[in-house]
Amino acid sequence: MAAREIVPGVFSVGAIDWDRRLFDELIPLPDGTTYNSYLVRGSEKTALIDTVDPTKTAELMGNLDGLGVGSIDYIVSNHAEQDHSGSIPAMLDRFGDAKVVTNQKCRDFLVDLLHIPQDRVVVIGDGDTLDLGDRTFEFIIAPWVHWPETMLTYLREDRILFSCDLFGSHYATSSLYVPDEGAIYESAKRYYAEIMMPFRSSIKAHLAKLASREIDVIAPSHGPAYDRPAFIVDAYLDWTDDAVKNMVVLPFVSMHGSTQAMVDHFVDALMQRGIPVQPFNLTKTDIGDLAKALVDAATVVIGSPTVIFGPHPQAVYAAYLANLLRPKTRYATVIGSYGWGGKTVDTVKDMLGRLKVEFLEPVYVRGYPKEEDFAALDRLADEIQKKHEEAGIAPS
Repeated sequence: MAAREIVPGVFSVGAIDWDRRLFDELIPLPDGTTYNSYLVRGSEKTALIDTVDPTKTAELMGNLDGLGVGSIDYIVSNHAEQDHSGSIPAMLDRFGDAKVVTNQKCRDFLVDLLHIPQDRVVVIGDGDTLDLGDRTFEFIIAPWVHWPETMLTYLREDRILFSCDLFGSHYATSSLYVPDEGAIYESAKRYYAEIMMPFRSSIKAHLAKLASREIDVIAPSHGPAYDRPAFIVDAYLDWTDDAVKNMVVLPFVSMHGSTQAMVDHFVDALMQRGIPVQPFNLTKTDIGDLAKALVDAATVVIGSPTVIFGPHPQAVYAAYLANLLRPKTRYATVIGSYGWGGKTVDTVKDMLGRLKVEFLEPVYVRGYPKEEDFAALDRLADEIQKKHEEAGIAPS
């Protein structure tokens, strides 16, 4: 990726990873990603904000060569995870006088993960500044976005926020700025759901802290930059708000058709009651899509048959994921079938223990569902409609 100028003296010098399709051996990347690094030239000092994944070190070096960068004084590390920090050792080798600038917790991570020499690190605190001559960095410690040592860097004179993972998106594009707000909204929401949602309360506090600053450009660590910051800030204010939407998310798996029949009937019952529903067949689902749906949904219903004594492993995965991501969901329950016994409902309920939800009466039946079982699903749909209406999220 060629270096691109954000404002005179400030450049995006990172790399595009068009072909990457899995992140952390966990998160699907349907649109690839970028590893954003930024060069800031002051009248006296030059700084690099974050680096790139070590697989792309050569591209970062090439971009710096293209700009004729002969020296770097500071390497600001907003976050120690290797897709941001992995090229710091190579940068320190090349620029022998450079110092890494970061906070105490991040320094400790860098020492452990990358064996950065401690004498090459300058430790700063929240609100501290770094003078580049005619430009000034202000550092904003922002723990749990999404690691405990994350920080943001604000370039005061140019009103640019280098936001690290906050406001990012896994989206490979040759555009410096957001090329399509609709596409980036979906990508950024998916990104938020996958790594930010468990820390919703912390992020709300950081958003409030940022509200007092004038920001013309947000430059995140992944995806395009925002020359209309209100677009992504408003989205985050919505996603982190406590309000939920009139929606049911239904991850399910079926072995012999019994749970599938229940899911099909239940989806129709919800639709007849005007309740939007998103079923996810767990044998085919991209977990990023499931995570994204969990951001707003008022109710989660897990559909599973019993395998030996408990839920199907795919349903276990869905319950574990929901419990890990901790969406603002209000209600949850289980539907499905069993053959000869087991504790599927109790197991799933226990697995959702971190969610602050009201657990509704499950519909769990023996064998293929009968008329009375379909009637029980109708009653569950009625109960969800009632709960949504009482919460003021559905028309009465």
